[in-house]
Amino acid sequence: MGTEVHLTSRDWGSQYPFGDAAVGQWSPGADESTRRDQTPAEFLRRIDLPLHIVGMEGRPALTSGGTAIIGDNAKEGTHPLFGHVPACRVTALGDPAFCADHGIRYAYVSGAMANGIACEELVETMARAGMLSFFGAAGLSVPRIEAAIDRIQENIGELPYGFNLIHSPNEAGHEDAVVDLYLRRGIRLVEASAYLGLTLAVVRYRVTGIHRDESGTVVAPNSIIAKVSRVEIATHFMSPPPEKLLRKLVESGDITTDQADMAREIPVAQDVTAEADSGGHTDHRPAVALLPTLLALRDRLQSEYGYKNPLRVGLAGGISTPASAAAAFAM
Repeated sequence: MGTEVHLTSRDWGSQYPFGDAAVGQWSPGADESTRRDQTPAEFLRRIDLPLHIVGMEGRPALTSGGTAIIGDNAKEGTHPLFGHVPACRVTALGDPAFCADHGIRYAYVSGAMANGIACEELVETMARAGMLSFFGAAGLSVPRIEAAIDRIQENIGELPYGFNLIHSPNEAGHEDAVVDLYLRRGIRLVEASAYLGLTLAVVRYRVTGIHRDESGTVVAPNSIIAKVSRVEIATHFMSPPPEKLLRKLVESGDITTDQADMAREIPVAQDVTAEADSGGHTDHRPAVALLPTLLALRDRLQSEYGYKNPLRVGLAGGISTPASAAAAFAM
């Protein structure tokens, strides 16, 4: 069912301001429902419906129903169309491949605020709502992280979720222990944050279990979303794992030489988040400068390495209101 509202001179500043500037024609649907109690603002809030500005009875009107045809092919029973805004459904925002790969409805992620601020309840609520959330494992002990895994896996099962993996240069043993835990408990997605460079632990997480499917395509069961604020760090994550780290993993028996060869065909992280100025580990970069820079880097490295699954870039930092979320999607 569509709706329409007729506008007065008070709404537009004149009775019929468009003149003959029609861009096409509009025809009501067979079951067209007409309501005149909605204001223009109420129509504009319904972004999930299309919006047509049409001429009716000598006045402009807003309607969300019927059929809009752009062009000069006027037909009997149609009305002049002065403007058309297509529906903008929230599920259509962002990269559909990102949503498909991570099993979510909305291209929206809740980051891993440290010390369990991004708690079990947040992860579970986001998952049930069709979005992705990461448990804030940074700063927590391994037993505390495992307790969170126990609860989340019990409460949401196969719904999408992830855990944080933070760079711990002063606690290398802790980073390794967290990776051991994630591999043992089947955590298939981590958010890598605060990295100054790639570590053996984060590469080990990425390439463990790598194999080829029946078609010969490389499959890496463990995925990483890397949160970065510098181009050089993004370059590390968007590139294949470094040779010296792969050699160490082969020497330690964590992977085979065949698996090392497969690892050369994939990036450390297919997904990278440009983390602009925020309360986390950032370099206080403005989003309008950081995001385009990383998008250009993505295009260059995708062309250089020819990954089967293309690199993707998201945006974070200061996205705390509907307006800032809309601005991020617009970028």
